Amino acid sequence: MFVGFDYGTSNCAIGAFEQGQPKLITLGEQDTLLPSTLYAPERETIVAWLAQALPDSSLKTDWLKQRGPAILAGKRIQQELKLDGIDTDLHFGNAALQRYLEEPEEGYYIKSPKSFLGATGVSSIQLALFEDIVTAMFCHIKQQAEQQLQQDITQTVIGRPVNFQGLRGEQSNQQALKILTQAGLKAGFKDIEFQFEPIAAGFAFEAELNQDQKVLVIDIGGGTTDISLMEMGPSYNQLLDRQAQILGHSGERIGGNDFDINFALRGLMPLFGLDSELTTGKPMPSKALFDAVAINDVGSQTRFYSRDNLLALKELRKDSCVPEQIARLLHVQQHKQSYQLVNTAEQSKKQLSELTQHFADLGYIESGLGRELSQTILAQASSPLLTRIKALIDETLQQAQTQPDVIFITGGSAKSPAITQFLQQEYPATKLVAGDHFGSVTTGLTRWSKLCFA
Repeated sequence: MFVGFDYGTSNCAIGAFEQGQPKLITLGEQDTLLPSTLYAPERETIVAWLAQALPDSSLKTDWLKQRGPAILAGKRIQQELKLDGIDTDLHFGNAALQRYLEEPEEGYYIKSPKSFLGATGVSSIQLALFEDIVTAMFCHIKQQAEQQLQQDITQTVIGRPVNFQGLRGEQSNQQALKILTQAGLKAGFKDIEFQFEPIAAGFAFEAELNQDQKVLVIDIGGGTTDISLMEMGPSYNQLLDRQAQILGHSGERIGGNDFDINFALRGLMPLFGLDSELTTGKPMPSKALFDAVAINDVGSQTRFYSRDNLLALKELRKDSCVPEQIARLLHVQQHKQSYQLVNTAEQSKKQLSELTQHFADLGYIESGLGRELSQTILAQASSPLLTRIKALIDETLQQAQTQPDVIFITGGSAKSPAITQFLQQEYPATKLVAGDHFGSVTTGLTRWSKLCFA
């Protein structure tokens, strides 16, 4: 059986054809969207879980040989945890977030692993960990979908951004695609194809067109923004090769995570020393404050949680005019609360899509701590990112040397009123159409899977 698979930065989804139409499949908790999160009681237990979960294949045999010592270590840790009455299973989606929020300083929690796949300067050990995390998520999602469909899934089209998050251009893209391919094959997919996410999102919109049009597809996901200008409509929707209809495309690592991180930095970090001064009169160094919330950057998180940074923050507290605020930053560092901070910003952002103000409660750091956030602060935090998105659109239109008939906006982050208002202001003469923010890419990938495999 074939499916479309959106392995997203924020959410994952799978689509299959039912009665001639693409339909998203329920992936546990009665939801078609599974948040891209994983929780393990210890990082080492991931390989031990995989050793049991992977379907038998030559790839599994090779993997078992490669990871042999790590698997033995993981199994020993599992036994120790079981003796202490600790759950040794992996958790995914909302269940993973809940486990993390219960005890942030315990266990191993990762959000949006797709953000790391094109990362630069990482060791072979880190790359192996990324692949194991993705493989575990693929195994879980594939199993959930097969239980719903009551069929084995062997073929899939997986969505990919125009450019993965990484600094090495095409080399980062190839690194990410290799990880995804190996993870998919080990999880049991026999045939894997990739399709650009903005193009897939456009296919979903194209199915509704009754005439040919030039469509600017703006896909703002959790980790990347992808832009494509395409010729779409009845004349093209059955073509397997659509390269001739792609008039321009661009993409960059700007997504919902970045909006959340910027909002956390500008909205919350003033409570932790941002914009304050040292006793010397110099401004407070902002690097550690940014690293604290940069959850999509391996280097930033490694620096923030290092022992060297712990000692540096203690010295900074002595030199600060607001030592109580630096003490809060130390609390975040010692209790591994970066994800909690960004989650608070994310939830506040959602509230501000309907309200003008929202109180962000940080009582998990200090009793009574919090800050009133507003749409104005959100707009200020979002402004630099919106400017970069505008540059991507301009680049795409420059490539195409033509203007769109319609703008189709999709992706979970595109739901933000700040983004739609920005696009309406910048392109007032062009019709703006909003798609299924969370399902357009999956639906398009599913349509493409039928063309590839049916």
